[in-house]
Amino acid sequence: MAGYHTRWVRPEPQIEDPERIMIREALAFGKALYDRRAALGLSVAELAERADMTEDDIECIEEGGTVPTVALLRRLAAALNADVRLTAGHDLGSMWFEPHAA
Repeated sequence: MAGYHTRWVRPEPQIEDPERIMIREALAFGKALYDRRAALGLSVAELAERADMTEDDIECIEEGGTVPTVALLRRLAAALNADVRLTAGHDLGSMWFEPHAA
């Protein structure tokens, strides 16, 4: 085709919506807490007691209703006898509680 030119245009980088990031982090936090609690065979009540929190607090976190803070992660890691691990990204699986070595 004579005279027909295509021009490649670099797409604009996608800037993630901070609210969506916060939601995904809260969901990843909830999943990580649930997974570790279940692996230990703890009930919500047992974990709440260990962490000096209410059952409602634990349930809210596990349902993705709480954005993680460093202080809260440390508190729950201690209650779960684990370390917190994070990877880049904000998706499920980007955060987990890793058991302390025996």
